[in-house]
Amino acid sequence: MSATTITIEDKSVRAAGLNLRYLEAGSGHPVIFLHGGSLGSSADVFLRNMPAFARAGFRALAFDQPGFGLSDVSDDHSAGLRRKSILAFMDALGIKTAALVAHSQAGSMGAQIALASPERISHLVVLGTGSLLPPLEEAKEGIEGAAQQRLERRMATHEPTIEDTRKLLEANLFHHDLITPEELALRHARSTGRNFEAFVARSALPSAPKDPAAVPLWKRLTDVTCPMLLIYGRNDRANAYERALKLKEMAPQLDLHITPDCKHLVPWDAQADVERLTIPFLSR
Repeated sequence: MSATTITIEDKSVRAAGLNLRYLEAGSGHPVIFLHGGSLGSSADVFLRNMPAFARAGFRALAFDQPGFGLSDVSDDHSAGLRRKSILAFMDALGIKTAALVAHSQAGSMGAQIALASPERISHLVVLGTGSLLPPLEEAKEGIEGAAQQRLERRMATHEPTIEDTRKLLEANLFHHDLITPEELALRHARSTGRNFEAFVARSALPSAPKDPAAVPLWKRLTDVTCPMLLIYGRNDRANAYERALKLKEMAPQLDLHITPDCKHLVPWDAQADVERLTIPFLSR
């Protein structure tokens, strides 16, 4: 693959009544990277991934969802608005069909869009989305997972210090050497001020009532008609490894991969594997 230098442009667009900030590199079939819902998440999560896709002949795009990064904060803090913003972003850029590479919470959004609007999604790549995995009959979070939950609960009431931001990154990364001073400063900048206030507002939203008759989204993955690739970290939280094995056993036709030495921040921990698996997948 060419080592040509790739320029990532920082732009903004008006979509769904909001100013959405986005990153763009390369040209070709659009590939939209979708960040998760953790405090500090933003399009910047994919800065290390986008150049390889641009070199491979894709138009790599990543945008800050409403209430994240440098995009506008809406009065509506629901996941529903974030999901709607994906197609609104595509419409604003005149994109009829795109591939989605969705991390964490965004993986569920990508699957929902692929099911509801299959004509808009050419491919779906899911990175570390726990909600798309079946539960275990007897699951224990473990000491490390419990510690992370305590940290996240505290951060929902107190604006994080830079040391809090470091601890949360360490909890989500197998390779702590990836947390450079520059990466830490950028993540912390995306975790404070109005982004923290939006995070608190999201955390305060009541849980949606569960419909006992509703089919869980993970059971509907085999109904997704576009090509779909799922990548999980071997060391991710919430028993993700065991649950991914269970999903593969229940639906062996799914293109599911487990990458070693990888926690929840799959685009960072498993950068090489994500590119090695995803670029040929999107090229087919």
